Amino acid sequence: MAGERVEIYDTTLRDGSQQVGLDLTVADKLRVASALDALGVDVIEGGWPGSNPKDAEFFERVRELEFRHATLAAFGATRLPRRTVDDDANLRALLDAHTPIVTLVGKAWTLHVDEALRTSREENLAMVAESVGYMAAAGRRVVFDAEHFFDGYQADRGYALAVLAAAAEAGADTLVLCDTNGGTLPDDVSRIVAEVADRSLTKIGVHFHNDAACAVANSVVAVAAGGLQVQGAANGYGERCGNADLFSVIASLELKRGHDLLPAGGLASLASTARTIAELANLPFDARQPYVGSSAFATKAGLHASAIARRPDAYSHVDPAEVGNQMHVLVSELAGRSNVLAKASELGLDLTSDPGLAGRVLDQVKETEHRGYAFEAADASFELLVRRSADMLPRWFELEGYRVVIERADQHGTDRSEAIVRLLLGADRVVAVGEGVGPVHALDQALRRGLADVYPELAGIRLVDYKVRILDGRAATSAVTRVMLTSADAEGEWTTVGVSDDIVTASWEALTDGVIYGLLRAGAEPLAGGLGGSSPGAGTAPAEQDKMSEAV
Repeated sequence: MAGERVEIYDTTLRDGSQQVGLDLTVADKLRVASALDALGVDVIEGGWPGSNPKDAEFFERVRELEFRHATLAAFGATRLPRRTVDDDANLRALLDAHTPIVTLVGKAWTLHVDEALRTSREENLAMVAESVGYMAAAGRRVVFDAEHFFDGYQADRGYALAVLAAAAEAGADTLVLCDTNGGTLPDDVSRIVAEVADRSLTKIGVHFHNDAACAVANSVVAVAAGGLQVQGAANGYGERCGNADLFSVIASLELKRGHDLLPAGGLASLASTARTIAELANLPFDARQPYVGSSAFATKAGLHASAIARRPDAYSHVDPAEVGNQMHVLVSELAGRSNVLAKASELGLDLTSDPGLAGRVLDQVKETEHRGYAFEAADASFELLVRRSADMLPRWFELEGYRVVIERADQHGTDRSEAIVRLLLGADRVVAVGEGVGPVHALDQALRRGLADVYPELAGIRLVDYKVRILDGRAATSAVTRVMLTSADAEGEWTTVGVSDDIVTASWEALTDGVIYGLLRAGAEPLAGGLGGSSPGAGTAPAEQDKMSEAV
């Protein structure tokens, strides 16, 4: 089988969906399937049609989709002990799903045959052979998943191989060696896959779980040892510690081992596909996820940034653009002048014309981060800091003061927050009132009402995330609080940061910076005239506050 192409088999919709907190609707599953097909994976395992109504509905509705690249598979188990294939509801449901591929899972470890199935080992072999033969006779391509294969191989090599032989002789197209408990290490994987592949005339696949943090590495070495199908899930989703992250597997095999796995241009869609599926799954996207995470090609050490400015490939193991990602230079207290110059350039700001400006910005970054600011995760606030330092930031409005009142209702009522904001818009003084479910929401509503008539661009700006971190819990209620606030418009998102020993003040700073950055992005014409100050929150810190609550 030398030279045969490796097949990419995605099991996000079945095995990946077993992750705690991941609950896809049928509509979500259809969208995920479409995203995977657009990426160019070979096989999409849609679920177990005999196990629940949701998967049964999925297989009904998925027929409305027209896949360009992928082939659909349905998953199920071999027949039950002491049953016939004609009398097994699970097998009938698999046929009723009308998928070109049927994946059958069967036991390959004597411990599970003896203790889980509680049947004879001969009966288990018959269950495998008869179930595979039944599906093959119905015209299905059969993928046989040998459950717990690696544990079974090391416990009783002869029996584990007999299970594979029973499936192959009955007509299985692919024999998948599953590390179901996820504890096998790469050297054992390489050895076992090579031993099985050398003696098998049937294509060998692999399926790894990540309980020993080796699922991706195991997948890569398994291919080198003769595996011709790799199973995994988007973003490594799955029960316990997850499955092999199929995106990392694909990138490693294509970029480091020379395999052609996706259609032309597909690899450049890897990062966007990963984010799309995370959004559909309603799960946080891991910034540190290899290849596709926003921090996968980020650096904040000044020494590294200096080298990157001369050779962009100096600190990246692959070109980020090949997987649809990009390099990021972060600015923090660890930064050097090169970080500031590189980050400013990334944001479209040229600081080279003023030799002292980068140094002044760096000094401000280090001083403010010492007080609790974090610019590495708040690009928008960093850009505003640079613009203020360079007198390049228009002043759209000034805050004269604000007041927040929280009215505590009785146990049957609803708490209500009210904010009054006093703004200066050029020569005009505006007072606006807002109500909300908390003081930050109320301040946001008041600020928007005060600015709406003058800056209609605000209608396209919305809040999408709000995070609070107590920086020193030992200080109890007087601790310094950091607020990270993410805003968005039709073009994308940006994050701003505010810091104070009062949570409302920190929130106001992040909120107003988010609005200012949004107006800057939108090209809003400032009425107030002049340019901004030189520190985080400059021009927005309240001259007068009446803080009647410190709770959000």
